[in-house]
Amino acid sequence: MNRTELSELIEACGKDIYSFCVYLTQSRDQADELYQDTFLAAAESSQKLDISQNTKGWLLSAAVKLWTNKKRKFARRMRIALSVSEENAGNIPDPSPCPEDGYIEHEERQAVISAVRRLPDKQRIPILLFYTEEMSVTEISRTLDIPEGTVKSRLSEARKKLKKYLEADGYGE
Repeated sequence: MNRTELSELIEACGKDIYSFCVYLTQSRDQADELYQDTFLAAAESSQKLDISQNTKGWLLSAAVKLWTNKKRKFARRMRIALSVSEENAGNIPDPSPCPEDGYIEHEERQAVISAVRRLPDKQRIPILLFYTEEMSVTEISRTLDIPEGTVKSRLSEARKKLKKYLEADGYGE
């Protein structure tokens, strides 16, 4: 993939991919890194990436895989650090989500985002792909490489949990 093709790809999908990265990581700093890693992966695997095909789906899938691997590595490092010394436990960075950078203006939107954050990744990622990226169940299935039935059940369970979280916070009935 040459620079022109990469620039065109970033121009076509960059905004959506960055937005997804922010929702996925819940941190601008981590989203910046994930965004760069995603397009780096696209540049490195240009023979696998056919620009005439669903490039946005490929990029979203790459972002999810990169994020999952990063979280897995972080969790492994945390377990190793904790097992080596209890004294080091206080020096491990807090994995809790960073507060939004102030761009969320409405209380309701913040409540929904907070509820989505509480979902496990297996439910949060399909919800984000479905609602923020407006992908179909079939596209999500291909992106995450899981059966459509699994996507549907994860979406259903996520919606139930979101309803429960929001009702507990005093929104809706």
